[in-house]
Amino acid sequence: MSYDPFDHQFARGMHNRRTVLGDAWVDKSIANANSFTAEFQDMITRNAWNDIWGRPGLDHKTRRTIVLAITTALGCWEEFELHVRAALLAPDDSRLAPDDIKEVLMQSAIYAGVPAANTAFSHAQKILRELAPQIGYALEPVSPASVCHPGIGHEGRTTSLPALHYSVRAPRSGKAPRHTVVLSHALGCDLTMWDQLANELAADCRVIAYDHRGHGSSDTLPGMATMADLADDAARLLRELDSGPVVWIGLSMGGMAGQELALRHPSLVRALVLADTTSGYPEAVRAVWEQRIATVREQGMDVIGDAVMGRYFHDAFRAEHAPIVARFRRRLVTTDAPGYIACCNAVGNVDTIARLGAIAAPTLVIVGELDQGTPVAMAQQLADGIPGARLQVLAGASHLSAIEQPQGFAAAIVRFLANI
Repeated sequence: MSYDPFDHQFARGMHNRRTVLGDAWVDKSIANANSFTAEFQDMITRNAWNDIWGRPGLDHKTRRTIVLAITTALGCWEEFELHVRAALLAPDDSRLAPDDIKEVLMQSAIYAGVPAANTAFSHAQKILRELAPQIGYALEPVSPASVCHPGIGHEGRTTSLPALHYSVRAPRSGKAPRHTVVLSHALGCDLTMWDQLANELAADCRVIAYDHRGHGSSDTLPGMATMADLADDAARLLRELDSGPVVWIGLSMGGMAGQELALRHPSLVRALVLADTTSGYPEAVRAVWEQRIATVREQGMDVIGDAVMGRYFHDAFRAEHAPIVARFRRRLVTTDAPGYIACCNAVGNVDTIARLGAIAAPTLVIVGELDQGTPVAMAQQLADGIPGARLQVLAGASHLSAIEQPQGFAAAIVRFLANI
């Protein structure tokens, strides 16, 4: 058997070390090796840079974040600075942006302690100031009182009445928003039903979510509401926020409100996504809505909880995702009963069938293939009635398709946004 004198373990380790830390640092470190440190350099090249960094189970970007968290927790500041610098200057596929490093340090503050994170922020800021011209990043003064949780956004209430509770997520890219997107929820839900999609779209869009009147933290008005009322509510909100034309994404009741908004206030609508919704119910179904109103008025919200969940989620989803279903049931049954009744009236009496041809905004219609409340035939009627509208049916989804199939729903939205 021949003997290969080439030391593959060391060579692989050195390749990974240069890839992660850069040639300049490694060249300097190797040049400074001596009779006292050479064996240590050999050991870390093999054991750290080959045995660990050479494993394919995690990509280099993930391993960088782990190293930053651990060096923060242990207070190894020289090593921390080395890896911060390397992460900021790394190739695109493993580079950490300043905001990525911030997230590592925010999490470290909880799991390793505020003093360690405070020191880590200080070290990281020093490097950011040094590298700012090279990486195109500027540290700018910002008041702590003006910031918000990026996964929730700035929250507020309209000054006009009924007051509507809303959240606004600014684009995390730090650039001008590609679109302003509005997310409008289903009956008996609130703006939190959109959290996953909102955070995904907020990568480069301004995202507004809100609670309809009578829902969540928005006001309830006495008496019955119409879909025109809900559309006018939305128009008030958008004008207060100076949104300009928006991409409206509405599911069920939210989709009905979006149709009316596009008809009553067309200058506010750039594009429409109408999910699991309808332009009108037959008389027999309108009677079912009247019965639901009577039931809630006489017996309260809890009595309809199980039946509504049976409409919102198909059997398999309810069995496999019981905690999600329980969360939506709690939200439903804690909704203000008069507010729910008022919006039931708006939903049951929706009627845009004869006016769909007047909607000029680009429109995507989405429906779950298993949706019983607003089935595929209703979605097809919408798509046929709105000029140029496209229909997408989501497999394995019922009425709350954005919850049952979040990846498929989001992918359809992203494709639509890319073409408007």
